[in-house]
Amino acid sequence: MSFKVVIPARYASERLRAKPLLDIAGRPMLQWVYDNACSSGASEVIIATDDDRIAAAARAFGADVHMTSRNHRSGTDRIAQVVQERSDGPRQIVVNLQGDEPLLPAKLISQVAGLLRSESKSEVATLCEPIATARELFDPAVVKVVLDARGRALYFSRAPIPWHRQGFSTEPRSMPSSPRYFRHIGIYAYRVAYLAEFVTRPVSPLEAAESLEQLRALHYGAIIAVAEASVPSGPGVDTEDDVERVRLAMGRARES
Repeated sequence: MSFKVVIPARYASERLRAKPLLDIAGRPMLQWVYDNACSSGASEVIIATDDDRIAAAARAFGADVHMTSRNHRSGTDRIAQVVQERSDGPRQIVVNLQGDEPLLPAKLISQVAGLLRSESKSEVATLCEPIATARELFDPAVVKVVLDARGRALYFSRAPIPWHRQGFSTEPRSMPSSPRYFRHIGIYAYRVAYLAEFVTRPVSPLEAAESLEQLRALHYGAIIAVAEASVPSGPGVDTEDDVERVRLAMGRARES
């Protein structure tokens, strides 16, 4: 079964205005994301936006653009509008690829789509990677995930989970040797039928508390399949420091 990629992109980011259009190595950041998606094996790659400036830039580099409502709360709502208006079938797999992930490899896009395809009982698929440092583990900007024995999500949190009772009882806190800790990578695959259902559900209390949309899926009983990323995901862009980090990484990659 084929899969398609939808990239939600908005202009009015809370922390970085016009984030999708930031210059990264001579190109808009969104173009790097789009090109990676086009290399993933997707049957379609669509940019979903409510902003004419983003739409114009995307069309200039050849992207398929779908204009969406300005009233959506999240990128997931934006994607749901796209698949509804394009009349995608209920079992069509759609990958939600964030527009601020210019270094996320195409291989991970195809991996998350393949994971959902193989997990017929799961409504959602996503990826994770090991956490190596205490700094990352205790950073609330880094979302952690814990899994059951079948690789399904038990919970996502900005807190360091699981809480290591003995290892975290004294300061300074350090990385325990066991268990393994995982950072959630914010890429998702859904089937269209579940996506249409998900966006009608009210925000759950846990989602509101942690500001993590995936907790809504767990709250209402969805199964989220999680796999360890087959290659490193690369840093996303949320702050000015992230922009410089990605620019440096792009520069090193072009020189090598």
